[in-house]
Amino acid sequence: MHNPEFHRNLGPFTLRQIADFIDAKLECNDENFLINDFNSTDKASKLDITFLVNDFYDNINLIESKTFIVSNSNRISSNTGRNILRVENVHLAVAKLSNKFFDSYSENLISSLKPAFFNRECKLLDNSAIISNGSIFGKNANIKSGVYVGHNCVFGDNVTIGNNTIITNSIIGDNVKIGRNCSIGQPGFGFAINSPSNENIFHKGRVIMQNNVQVGSNCCIDRGSFKDTIIGENTYMDNMCHIAHNVQIGRNCVFAGCLGVAGSAKIGDFVFTGGQVGIAGHINIGDRVKIAAQSGVFSSVDNDENLMGSPAINRFKYIKNFKKNDRSKPN
Repeated sequence: MHNPEFHRNLGPFTLRQIADFIDAKLECNDENFLINDFNSTDKASKLDITFLVNDFYDNINLIESKTFIVSNSNRISSNTGRNILRVENVHLAVAKLSNKFFDSYSENLISSLKPAFFNRECKLLDNSAIISNGSIFGKNANIKSGVYVGHNCVFGDNVTIGNNTIITNSIIGDNVKIGRNCSIGQPGFGFAINSPSNENIFHKGRVIMQNNVQVGSNCCIDRGSFKDTIIGENTYMDNMCHIAHNVQIGRNCVFAGCLGVAGSAKIGDFVFTGGQVGIAGHINIGDRVKIAAQSGVFSSVDNDENLMGSPAINRFKYIKNFKKNDRSKPN
């Protein structure tokens, strides 16, 4: 599997440079300690900087990174051998620092990449399609009119891309079918509120779409901020679905039209949803869960649940309550 690069890392930076940039109080033994990268807690190595959004500190030893951005109220101590940068607003500091560490490829850099590579002659490559340098296609690609593919994207065999679809920052598996007018791999809705100008978070993540996925028309799948957005094998998505940044979806799921999944939600295998379902961010949906149309899921769900309503509850309990309330109405 190729591991393409979609953005530039502008590091390393010293702890003092970082602290001054985000206006942080620095607690460390060496202000010249070099930081190579900026990552989430589960991905950060010893030479990376990461962040704690909440006052989480009990399991700090499970995190490999030695350097943390935390709030002024966080009780973590530099006596643990960690480098601590205390700030008033962690979310704002993260947004600012992401744009210091990372930058998009310039047009000059993209033009210096090798031309797009096609394993074999395409079934169809429309003349109006734009395929940026560095992208790689397996055999039998079928690329319709108006398609735009950004730099360094990777596609497996037998991929079909519908008219006017835009794909960037993505790795696509074999036998994937993507409908018309989709937008895949653009930055997600991640920013810090700040007056008078909000601060966008640089999204360094990717969209990873595994084998045999099918995406309907007019769908939008955002790339991750610090993690990847992942669509599991053989998952089918109807028209007009939106998958936000950092979402992870398992295998063999089926989503009817107008599904909306908020950022960092994690969905298991064999999950089926009706139309117009909304799933809140930062929750876990178990395996083999069924969610009725127009339901709103706001909290984590165990395996094998069958849900209905907003807020979604057990389907049979919902129907029982509905019938009870219906009988209590006057004739």
